[in-house]
Amino acid sequence: MTDTPVAAPFLTAWFEILDGDEPSRILDLISDDFSLSILFSTGGGDATDFAGGRAALVGYLEQRERGTRTHHRLAATTLGRDEFFLGEVRRAGVPEASFVAAGRMNGEGRLRRLLIGRSSEIRFT
Repeated sequence: MTDTPVAAPFLTAWFEILDGDEPSRILDLISDDFSLSILFSTGGGDATDFAGGRAALVGYLEQRERGTRTHHRLAATTLGRDEFFLGEVRRAGVPEASFVAAGRMNGEGRLRRLLIGRSSEIRFT
């Protein structure tokens, strides 16, 4: 039996850490020139864009509800240093939103760019 490689292994691990007991561990996975934009929609036209570098990621982590939401992969792929991830956010096991994430790693395997869009208005399951 052969092990099948995980599609988008970096982002898969990223969301597992984010859902775990120490989500701040993701800060150890980013590059010095890291930048992100997380467009977080809660429906009804309301959205927040966490954009910037490390400080923006720290701000995002600080406002998160720990232990209530989990990320579940629906589809993923890798193309060179880029990973693409389609997922579903669940609250206590109940689907709450869909999201897409795209990440680009640097040559050292650290996350350099991250773009995430989340919406509670559409489901892929």
